[in-house]
Amino acid sequence: MNYLLPSLPYAYNALEPHFDKKTMEIHHIKHHQAYINNANTVLATYPELAKYSVEELIQNLDIVPNDKRILMRNNAGGHANHSFFWQNLKIGTTLSGYLKITIERDFGSVIQFKEEFERIAGARFGSGWTWLVLQEDKLVIVSTANQDNPLMGEAITGVKGIPIIALDVWEHAYYLQYQNKRLDYIKAFWNVVNWDQAATRFALKK
Repeated sequence: MNYLLPSLPYAYNALEPHFDKKTMEIHHIKHHQAYINNANTVLATYPELAKYSVEELIQNLDIVPNDKRILMRNNAGGHANHSFFWQNLKIGTTLSGYLKITIERDFGSVIQFKEEFERIAGARFGSGWTWLVLQEDKLVIVSTANQDNPLMGEAITGVKGIPIIALDVWEHAYYLQYQNKRLDYIKAFWNVVNWDQAATRFALKK
């Protein structure tokens, strides 16, 4: 089976005014679809890889033939990251419960957590992602380049962990609305984090 573009669980304008409709539409049907198309060219040549989910594949990139490994790292990674990102967004949820307690334990306070997340996201040079991940029993903020995902492992990306939330800091994710003001985009993210989904992920991985 080829990878398919997942439908968004909301309308393109559902995250306004924080994430604008036009950016969400282009980001979804142009950028995400391009990663899928590129990954599917490899699946067409190596159909035995299609039995793996995209998450399984990026965790086991050594099963990809060497001459296609970087292509799949970038494009299967892009598909996995964006599929996660869309589920990671929703207006109106609240950080609470055990996830909030653990964030306060590991970062000192929710404010300190947000400040550290913003600092790391703002410091990512070029394109990449910022993640809140679970490393064993501790929450940690990490950053990955390009379309790398913490699930790929420390040997490949330099980081590890199970993703709980993620922010896309590629310019295509924000430039139409925020131009070069990445920090404004990062701060807007707090208005659209799907904390309910994050809490569910956290509970399942504990």
